[in-house]
Amino acid sequence: MARVLFVVPPLTGHVNPTVSVARALEARGHQVAWAAHPGTVRPLRPAGARLLPLSEVAPAELVAQVTDRARVVRGAAALRFLWEDFLAPLARSMLPGVDAAVTEFAPDVMAVDQQAVAGALIARRRALPWATLATTSAGVVDPLAGLPEVKRWLGELVAGLERDAGLAPVAAGELSPHAVIAFTTAAMVGPTDRFPAHYRFVGPSISDRPEAAAFPWDLLRPGPRVLVSMGTVNAHASGRFYATAVAALAGQPVQAILAAPPELVGAVPDNVLVRGYVPQLALLPRVDAVVCHGGHNTVCEALASGLPLVVAPIKDDQPIVADQVVAAGAGLRVKFGRVQAAELRGAVERVLTEPGFRAAAGRVRDSFAAAGGAAAAATVLEKLL
Repeated sequence: MARVLFVVPPLTGHVNPTVSVARALEARGHQVAWAAHPGTVRPLRPAGARLLPLSEVAPAELVAQVTDRARVVRGAAALRFLWEDFLAPLARSMLPGVDAAVTEFAPDVMAVDQQAVAGALIARRRALPWATLATTSAGVVDPLAGLPEVKRWLGELVAGLERDAGLAPVAAGELSPHAVIAFTTAAMVGPTDRFPAHYRFVGPSISDRPEAAAFPWDLLRPGPRVLVSMGTVNAHASGRFYATAVAALAGQPVQAILAAPPELVGAVPDNVLVRGYVPQLALLPRVDAVVCHGGHNTVCEALASGLPLVVAPIKDDQPIVADQVVAAGAGLRVKFGRVQAAELRGAVERVLTEPGFRAAAGRVRDSFAAAGGAAAAATVLEKLL
């Protein structure tokens, strides 16, 4: 039996993949705990799971700032903002709490989300075996390959965090030299033999996630159905897109399930059902396509069900994930801020009626199933003991 400590940022999409991995470890007799912010993690973790709480004060302010700024920054400026104004301050605020959690829990191995840099720094400082959890397929490619100045700036920023933690800077100091667990497959990122040998591609970890949102299943209609979801973080920046989606699908021979704050949507036609939250894993097997923002969890959950996508990326890793979907042949990309109703309607019609999109989504689904998901990730962690 071993003790495994998960370190995650206060972001739902980065917490969810750890839940199934933790359950797989527990089923094998290991003990698990999370060093994390209670406000985000407590509703998502399995019942009875141990939480070593970190201070909520700074992260709450940082997440609010990120949500506000995400509405106006794009491209390289968005990446710089993400690291300089969110991930670096988050690392500094988490460092004492993660250190205390390691003292209290005495883990044998640590599983650290790629954006929870404090976990990487503490694992290195304590000389503990640890794995990086790359929760998005964009996290294992090099989006800065064509931006050498930005790449140099990011390296210097991470080096500053390392020095502040009492560590000598090393190349890619935020990534584990022992194991990088990538929750994706070659079907999304391309041939994996171009990556270092310690990278493990296990596919998405999406089983066994608790879902509490109620849903009126009796209101689902016969015929094709489309889920439209722009994610919780982006909801209040998506008013225009919601209106476009409603206009695009109004009166069409499909039922649209729109996961969005009802107050941002307003009146809708009979074939559009609006819910503030949906039990996404339970709903996906009952729809035929997904329109989304390119969030890695939503994309992988749709593809794991063999569903084609229309992706309207907004920020961060979403454009990279959207391009991966298109390259895989499993969907189409539209412009979040510019797409018009006719174009969106046409894209939805294409992914629903052209068999190539569903066939490609099925190939990605099969690659996910073969990779092993949460069980394979648990095995990687066991091998670090």
